[in-house]
Amino acid sequence: MSPQEHLLALKPEKEFFIGIDSDGCAFDTMEIKQKECFCPNFIKYFRMQPVSKYARETWEFVNLYSTYRGCNRFLAVIETLRLLTTRPEIKARNFKVPSSSPLIEWTMKETKLGNPALKKYAAEINDPFITLTLEWSLKVNEEIEKMVFGITPFPFVKECLEKIKPTADIMVVSQTPFEALKREWEENKIDHFLRMIAGQEHGTKSEHIKYAAKDKYPGEKILMIGDAKGDLKAAKSNGALFFPINPGKEEESWEKLYNEGLDIFFTGTFKGSYEDELIREFETYLPEYPHWK
Repeated sequence: MSPQEHLLALKPEKEFFIGIDSDGCAFDTMEIKQKECFCPNFIKYFRMQPVSKYARETWEFVNLYSTYRGCNRFLAVIETLRLLTTRPEIKARNFKVPSSSPLIEWTMKETKLGNPALKKYAAEINDPFITLTLEWSLKVNEEIEKMVFGITPFPFVKECLEKIKPTADIMVVSQTPFEALKREWEENKIDHFLRMIAGQEHGTKSEHIKYAAKDKYPGEKILMIGDAKGDLKAAKSNGALFFPINPGKEEESWEKLYNEGLDIFFTGTFKGSYEDELIREFETYLPEYPHWK
């Protein structure tokens, strides 16, 4: 059975469905993964040493502090390289930013943006940039496995899961590789709350909700909990509701979800002014344009 077929085969057991993002949302893992694993290897593999200061700043803007936060790693490479080409500091140093066009071409036709699909594509196309990107991605996974452990969920995550489980089917909706997600949820002994874990191998977040929940539950009974614009987009593209975990205010967000958000969702009064105000505040945390533009 393919990953997509696993999502389609998921049958409702409860009245409601709740999808939860993992990195940066349920777990405080975004900073350590991006700053200690993704970015150093981005500089190393893509030969950014002569402009490492700006490469680091740009990578962190894309992946932590902008509307792109939480996007797929390969889309993050594309966006970071694009932004680097616009920086005057890069031009002043006569540094040639590598072209990501081979990777763009792949992402235009592939939705399961993970290492298995890229490995297959790399073997078919034999393109140096694709091969390099695959090597970088595999190294990142290796570094994450060594570096990221012992990280507990944000306060109130477990309490929310306990409150949700009697009434809603719960699924992880993430662009992190499945193996890492499984390890983190099992390590913290909270995987038993879940019906399923969907990672990057299962497709996009929008596809996760589409195949697992859309048309199986009414739209007003589907909720996505996330910390990134991609989570909001995944919810709205499927007619679902969205509760934001605001970057930098994660503890307060989970406490608010526990104390009021879940009750409002389960009583059917979430859609409208309550959700609109949550989203308005959320959007102030993630700018579209970097400070250097």
